[in-house]
Amino acid sequence: MSMKSLTWRAPVIGSFIAFMIVPVIATALFSVATRWDRTLWPEGLTLNWWIKVSSRSAFLDTLMNSLWLSVLSVLVSLILVVPAAYLVHARMPRAKPWLEFLSLVPFSLSGVVLALALIRLYSKLPLPLINTPNLLIAAYVIITLPFMYRAVMNALESVDTNRLSEAAQSLGANPAQVLLRVIVPNIAPGIVNGSLLVFSTAFAEFVLANLMTGTRFKTFPIYLVEFTRSDARQASALAFMSFAFAWLISLAILWSATRVRQNARADTPH
Repeated sequence: MSMKSLTWRAPVIGSFIAFMIVPVIATALFSVATRWDRTLWPEGLTLNWWIKVSSRSAFLDTLMNSLWLSVLSVLVSLILVVPAAYLVHARMPRAKPWLEFLSLVPFSLSGVVLALALIRLYSKLPLPLINTPNLLIAAYVIITLPFMYRAVMNALESVDTNRLSEAAQSLGANPAQVLLRVIVPNIAPGIVNGSLLVFSTAFAEFVLANLMTGTRFKTFPIYLVEFTRSDARQASALAFMSFAFAWLISLAILWSATRVRQNARADTPH
């Protein structure tokens, strides 16, 4: 790499990193500041805001609610998207443009419109879904469909699925075994990327949760927004906690996926 390319690449990358990190650092500092409105830096540091906001019983309840909703949204997305994307890619290529179109539709739907549409639809059906987290999970799967589909499809396009399927079938594997034991391990990076995007989106989503369940099933973002109206420092503490939880869980998913790939390579005969 030449010195000329480093001359412009380093400032660009540095500016991007600063743009992403500075707001997080500012939020963290504000959450521990005793006062920060008269000088450039906080006048003092304290953990009182963290202690106050996390000592409430609603803190752990809303956190667990968001975690379970996010995990279940990831699982439902995997169950729906991975087999469909594989069948379209390997068996039904003519249907691929239609699936591509459907995967882009959620980008055109606002949270308010989607929430009201689902409520109106399922309120007319004899199913106990209104005001329950089940309908909220369905909504999360819809809005995160583009992330999961695109990540899985990119992974499928990077491997020779036809050759892998034919080799597995020649050894006596049925379609389910081909998908679960041959295709899925080879597209694991795409599945992990899609799962991380779905999890982070569902964990931080507020509009759908507020409209579809509200106080009947509070999520962590709803708990956070309640404090933005009363105490910005406690809200900042919750915002930084939300970022930290999502970051740690993302690292855990990446670590688990790496271990699985390493074990699979170790078990493969050379």
